[in-house]
Amino acid sequence: MKHIYKLIAVLCLFSSMIGIAQEAVTTPLRYTDSNKGKFYVYWGGNRGYFSNSDIRFRGADYDFTLEDVQASDRPKGWHIDYINPTRMTIPQTNFRLGYFISDKYNISIGVDHMKYVMDQNQTVNISGYYPGQGSYGETIPGEPNKVLLTEDFLTFEHTDGLNYVNVEINRVDDISKLFGVWNTDKIQINLTEGVGFGMVYPKTNTKLLRKDRYDQFHVAGLGFSAKAGLNVTFFKHFFIQAELKGGFIDMYDVRTTASKADKAMHNFWYGQTVLAIGGIFKL
Repeated sequence: MKHIYKLIAVLCLFSSMIGIAQEAVTTPLRYTDSNKGKFYVYWGGNRGYFSNSDIRFRGADYDFTLEDVQASDRPKGWHIDYINPTRMTIPQTNFRLGYFISDKYNISIGVDHMKYVMDQNQTVNISGYYPGQGSYGETIPGEPNKVLLTEDFLTFEHTDGLNYVNVEINRVDDISKLFGVWNTDKIQINLTEGVGFGMVYPKTNTKLLRKDRYDQFHVAGLGFSAKAGLNVTFFKHFFIQAELKGGFIDMYDVRTTASKADKAMHNFWYGQTVLAIGGIFKL
């Protein structure tokens, strides 16, 4: 009889365990518990930072290099143009569309629309030759190897823009519990990091040696990048994302005039701070 009681007790315990397991299996997951199969899209603005670069200008009757040239971005600041459909490409912006291939990893395509502006009237070292030396207000008495970058001598901008068209692979990790957040369908906090590679498709605005201004889109080089960011998602579908991003750009074929014989070459490191808003969803 004692053995029968023990058998009944074991069966009851086993039955309870099966019930608990079934309940765990049938309990619906939160929307934010899994990312695989989701799409996301975001739009935002950036500030850009560039290392100095040596810029070589080459044409039929000139070939010279400007050394250690400084450049800056051209921020728009808080402005309605960021959300005005007819003027959204005027500010410095970032667009990205991505798809989660697993819960933690996604692949995305996007455009980083930066603006690169050579600082005017800076003094730099120069080597090489060009016609009309001294007639552009560029020479410095007693400094034969230096020039002043006057507007008559050179204006050089990738302002519409320094367009880095790239593919990224990114990882996302939910760190909500570190902030005491348990219901991630209401608010979720994620870390994201990734690497990217792509082409540079600028619309370079140049006026060189009093030649006619040139301002056309052209594939001018390649770039790679890495980033890290913080993503805060609200009510499953809407998020704000802040990123620190940096990389290297090699522009080996910059058009400077209407003549294909005229070109510029330079490469530089860059950094970005990005603030974007977006949405995440399943189709």
